[in-house]
Amino acid sequence: MDTTARPTTIRWEESDDRVVTLVLDDPDQSVNTMNAAFIDSLDAVAARLTERRDSVRGVIVTSAKKSFFAGGDLRDLISVTPETAGASFEAGMRVKRALRFLETLGAPVVAAINGAALGGGYEIALACHHRVVLDSPAALVGLPEVTFGLLPGGGGVTRTVRMFGVVDALRKVLLEGTRYGPAHALEAGLVDEIATGPGELLAAARAFIDAHPRSTQPWDAPGHRIPGGTPADPELAARLPALTALLTRKTGGAPCPAAHGILAAAVEGSQVDLDTAFVVEARYLTELVTGQITKNMIQGYFFDLQAVDAGAGRPAGVAPRGVTRVGVLGAGMMGAGIAHSCARAGLDVVLKDVSAEAAERGRAHSERLCARAVSSGRITREQADALPARITATTDLRDLAGCDAVIEAVFEDTGVKHKVFQEVQEVVAPDALLASNTSTLPITVLAKGVRRPRDFVGLHFFSPVDRMPLVEIVKGEETGDEALARAFDLVRRLGKTPIVVDDSRGFFTSRVIGRFLDEGVAMVGEGIEPASVEQAAAQAGYPAKVLGLMDELTLTLPRRIREENRSAAEASGRTWQPHPADAVVDRMIDEFGRPGRSGGAGFYDYVDGRRAGLWPGLREHFTDPAGQPADLTELMDRMLLVEALDAVRCLEEGVLASVADANVGSLLGIGFPPWTGGILQYLNGYDGGARFGTGLPGCVARARELAARHGERFAPPELLLRKAERGETFTDR
Repeated sequence: MDTTARPTTIRWEESDDRVVTLVLDDPDQSVNTMNAAFIDSLDAVAARLTERRDSVRGVIVTSAKKSFFAGGDLRDLISVTPETAGASFEAGMRVKRALRFLETLGAPVVAAINGAALGGGYEIALACHHRVVLDSPAALVGLPEVTFGLLPGGGGVTRTVRMFGVVDALRKVLLEGTRYGPAHALEAGLVDEIATGPGELLAAARAFIDAHPRSTQPWDAPGHRIPGGTPADPELAARLPALTALLTRKTGGAPCPAAHGILAAAVEGSQVDLDTAFVVEARYLTELVTGQITKNMIQGYFFDLQAVDAGAGRPAGVAPRGVTRVGVLGAGMMGAGIAHSCARAGLDVVLKDVSAEAAERGRAHSERLCARAVSSGRITREQADALPARITATTDLRDLAGCDAVIEAVFEDTGVKHKVFQEVQEVVAPDALLASNTSTLPITVLAKGVRRPRDFVGLHFFSPVDRMPLVEIVKGEETGDEALARAFDLVRRLGKTPIVVDDSRGFFTSRVIGRFLDEGVAMVGEGIEPASVEQAAAQAGYPAKVLGLMDELTLTLPRRIREENRSAAEASGRTWQPHPADAVVDRMIDEFGRPGRSGGAGFYDYVDGRRAGLWPGLREHFTDPAGQPADLTELMDRMLLVEALDAVRCLEEGVLASVADANVGSLLGIGFPPWTGGILQYLNGYDGGARFGTGLPGCVARARELAARHGERFAPPELLLRKAERGETFTDR
């Protein structure tokens, strides 16, 4: 074996039978990325293959890292400006030219995918003639760029369109950003073969080279036609308006330039030759990376999420200490979901409720989720049988003996929670982590009901637990660092993202989403057309419209929280300030008997439990028929800013410890619009046009105008004013 060592991110290893293995291995990073060093290395490889074109029998592309290739270097992409756009465009074209050379080499080129090949990694694989993937849960493939506000810039749009056709490429690969495991990738046609181990992976690659001494891509074969045709074909042309309408319905009219860019690049690129399609793709990507929305999404969904998951909020210097057996108190919707998540993570779970029927229903919830996972191919039947078997459903306190963590998920009542902890604290392990799943009740108050307040912490899960990725860890006044670290490690063990917040009524997420709900309801009380309120929420990018979400939560819940907050304020000597939404909520419940979806009637009508349109009585009882048509831009700004301004107050008050926690918590927990990159990044990237300006100064100008019109809730906090005056942004750096 002749191995040539060079200062490169791609090692050239050539066997005696003239098969070249290109080993992706950036010496300066733990993962391979499409950075400047890689582009230089790829050019060098292409030049060397040019010299050896007649003697090389085949090429295998694999990786020395745990992952295959991580994609574009987002540090480079987030820094692109209009002034550097040309250089960014040319860098992308260099990658395309080198990969194009690889696929037109004439000799067979095989991707031996040993780990995750997402984004640029899968684009490298697409330029190969055959793709073999290791049978590992970590070996995910796909093009998830749309989730970062990007489009595939290494030929991914162009090649998938020629592989699958315009419609299937958009639906299966490009617009959803789906990450496929090996079996699903094979079924969907993203890979050609699965190997059971590393040795078989390389053996399969060599076998393909032996069997196919001359290889070309399907789209380079004479007479190749794109599956399903091009827009010049009447059948496809007739389907495109429906596809565009589907995209509009999915986004609700919210800013989504990446999805629209992908659609345009796919359609336009299908009508021209391959090299021209590469240029089309590169131009759309360059437009995206110079825009603020892409920068927002990269910041929130990559850099901030990476910082949170890496443990920025975990107390330093506390050694990891695992949990093996978890007691879950309460087998309702939340408790059952928490028990399932713990069992899915391999933990033994004791699920306790006051009745055997309730406990068994909670365990059956896990069985139903496993059955769905089997039917969709996500897990095997053996795994589905093993997971619920880890859950012991019981009414007997003694079954909790030995649990080294307890998560309480009973009714949101301080007295009830105190009672269950007093019952279990003497039964579980003497140093067990004690956690309450509460969304609003102060952890410091709840900790008064236990003997060991240093071991007590809040774990606020979100519903449905099996799908929601966030957990809000709440630190009470007496919560110790070890308990906080153990809680953080447990949440990561469950595969969820933890943000750490300080104790306060509503903490961060419930408090801030309450501002959104109140603002939408207040708009109805101002006489604004309810359909316009809902449309504004959709166009702002909220995944759930505000009045519909209020119905889902039930109107009685925010009223109960309001009364608790009022009592707490008055008990501390503060003056309670009612919100304009309060009167609307009270009328809906007391005058009209419409408490929300669970009661069969709320802001919406319901037929057989299904939403059946806004209640016509809203217009009759609240809408001002003489009012001017709503200014949707102002309604959107009110919803977004009222939440963001309160997030700044949370940072001022110490409820939030970091900007990353704020952004990630808002994106993953309470549905703050994805295009913003998170609740504080929204302020950084604010664009108020010529009237208000951009960035934090623009936010201040807009907030002051809204405060003059709608009240002090829009008054810019001092922290925002200081940062705006200094030309700063909200960042943890």
